[in-house]
Amino acid sequence: MRNRQDLLYSDLCASSSKRHSPAGLFCRPQRWSLPGLGLLLLLSSLGCEKKEVAAKPAPPEVVVADVAQQDVPIYNEWVAQLNGPVNAEITPKVQGYLLRQNYQNGFFVKQGQLLFELDPRQYEADVEQAKAQLAVSQANLAKADADVQRDTPLAAQQAIPQKDLDTDLANQAALNAEVKAKKAALENAQLNLSWTKIFSPVDGIAGVSNSQIGDLVGTSTKMTTVSQVDPIWAYYSVSESAFLSFAPQATAIITGKVSLASLNSRPVEFIQANDVPYPLKGTIIYVNRQIGTQTGTIQLAAAFPNPDAILRPGGYGRVRLKTGDYKNALLVPQPAVIEVQGQYQLIVVTPDKKAVFRPVKVGERVGSNWIITEGLKPGEQVVVEGIQKIQAAAGQAPQLAREGIPVTPKPYVVSSGGSN
Repeated sequence: MRNRQDLLYSDLCASSSKRHSPAGLFCRPQRWSLPGLGLLLLLSSLGCEKKEVAAKPAPPEVVVADVAQQDVPIYNEWVAQLNGPVNAEITPKVQGYLLRQNYQNGFFVKQGQLLFELDPRQYEADVEQAKAQLAVSQANLAKADADVQRDTPLAAQQAIPQKDLDTDLANQAALNAEVKAKKAALENAQLNLSWTKIFSPVDGIAGVSNSQIGDLVGTSTKMTTVSQVDPIWAYYSVSESAFLSFAPQATAIITGKVSLASLNSRPVEFIQANDVPYPLKGTIIYVNRQIGTQTGTIQLAAAFPNPDAILRPGGYGRVRLKTGDYKNALLVPQPAVIEVQGQYQLIVVTPDKKAVFRPVKVGERVGSNWIITEGLKPGEQVVVEGIQKIQAAAGQAPQLAREGIPVTPKPYVVSSGGSN
């Protein structure tokens, strides 16, 4: 008879072979000790345990925004350079030594304000000389007048030859012309004397003086420049195609058919070099007569009020002008747009809460939003926050990315500090 150990051994081998348990590896025609048999039973029980199935991860949470549809104004910007309507170069009209500078460099000056004084002594002497020469001529003229008055009745009575009266009349005419010439010379001498004082021709800011006290200055010396800064002009150039879009309006204004005041309905903004908008608006006041043959652009100018002289000649900035309206534009927040090598994408959330990548074409930026010109429909939702989560999921499961990645959407809330 088989003992209990043999029976247990045969049952274990039979059950192990049916389940393909690791215990079948030990079913050999040999006898086992009780400790070995216990180890065999432990291995058999481990082989029979079922593996636990890992729980599926929850869909990633994302923040979505509705696609907004509205009319959007279209603005264009051009680089501009500032300059004064008048930049008067102060040049003396006479030669002389500089005695005084009567203004402070870089300060405001008024029209007619004294800027420089030249040594006047030479011109004072010229005035005195011209006065003396005029007095001599006037005395000679008085004698000639007396001769004519005396000889006229005598010649009529034939008491003197007519030739003597003709000589008196000729001398009178010559001396009369000489007196006029001496008066003109005196006026010229007085004018030269007055030019030794140099005045500002306009209201504006006077620049740094190029001449020092004691310098000999003349008609070719540029002593300083006074720039009119209120208003100040911003010069910029636009392409020929852009000019043609408003050329009929410009022609109507310069021909007088439309008032220049009509331009106030299209104010011009100036963006300063520090990207801060200038608070006062301007108007277009100048369009050049020709288009540049080398650049294909035409120059325009806009005038801006500048009472505090914040804007200075020579400064750079940008002019911003409304050129039209974009009807029924589709807007999405700028963080929702993905740019890869010049191509743009959005992650659109479908009604069944699946995120899919969609290529789009973009237009202008409007505040914190971006205009989408192609690839999007009104009422759709796009992912604004959580884009990296979806990109990571798409990298792990490309097939799932094509079908749509399940997500848990939450509404997008614009921060109070943001701009629309």
